[in-house]
Amino acid sequence: MQLRHDALDAHLSKAIAPLYVITSDEHLLALEAADKIRRAARGQGLSEREVLIAERYFKWGELLAANQSQSLFGDRKLIELRIPNGKPGKEGGQALQDYVASLNPDNVTLITLPKLDWQTQKAAWVSALQQAAMYIDIPLVERAQLPAWIGARLAAQQQSADRQAVEFIADRVEGNLLAAHQEIQKLALLYPAGKLGFDQVHDAVLNVARYDVFKLNEAMLTGDAARLVRMVEGLKGEGEALVLVLWAIAEEIRTLLRLRTGMAQGKPLGMLLKENRIWGPRERLMEPALRRLSVPLLESALQDAAQVDKMVKGLRAKNFAGDAWDAILQLGLKIARGR
Repeated sequence: MQLRHDALDAHLSKAIAPLYVITSDEHLLALEAADKIRRAARGQGLSEREVLIAERYFKWGELLAANQSQSLFGDRKLIELRIPNGKPGKEGGQALQDYVASLNPDNVTLITLPKLDWQTQKAAWVSALQQAAMYIDIPLVERAQLPAWIGARLAAQQQSADRQAVEFIADRVEGNLLAAHQEIQKLALLYPAGKLGFDQVHDAVLNVARYDVFKLNEAMLTGDAARLVRMVEGLKGEGEALVLVLWAIAEEIRTLLRLRTGMAQGKPLGMLLKENRIWGPRERLMEPALRRLSVPLLESALQDAAQVDKMVKGLRAKNFAGDAWDAILQLGLKIARGR
């Protein structure tokens, strides 16, 4: 049974299930959800906890044995199985199916996994877990959702801040939710309950953002030039590979050019998005971006990308001065600004 992570508190206040599965790449939220289940298990008298980690040489018989064996003190126990890579293999997949088919009612089992890719989600063992467990799939907190998340966390510690201050925090912690949690907790230690001023937030919150190269397209599509500048500078500071950053930007330009060319030929945007396998949040960003981007501009940007590629390889480029990072930023801004 699917269970939203924000409904976990209400669920645990009523009863505890024999099997929970948490799958997420948002480590803070996954850890918090697991902690809630552990506390509920202790409250139900499960005094012993057995932790198994399914790494390379893990023997899956240990999982089945843990399910069948009693606690050392005759009490119920919590069995935790962690699968760090999310891929138990053929033997592990079968062991998981066997396990959920014969759950020990005296125990509670918690299985934690990273976010599963679409191919793994089709596996028989995943279906078995989804049917037998309270299955909690926690999505990433995207940049657009971050201000609301920060506001809720501040409210939980009896604090608040205006929009400018919240956006400032979001800019400083983007892509690093664990650090965001620490920075918000720090505000509770530094200041009393109530509304925080921008100066208080500015002085207290460190720049702990971690940028994902594959999120550059969001800043370009939304036309958020300030965010794009922060992301490129952040990636440069983190030592990200130039060739990967250029590839991500160039691929987005190629996609936009295919869509814009198709639209110029009279094809419906919905059909073009489907053909190019674009859906979800990215799909919603495409239409407003395409309205400000012309075919000539995108063709010019693609030619610029070829020049930046020369710079990355140490060759001279016609249209750019400075270093390759400056050129990559100019290329991204050309798309973000639509000119």
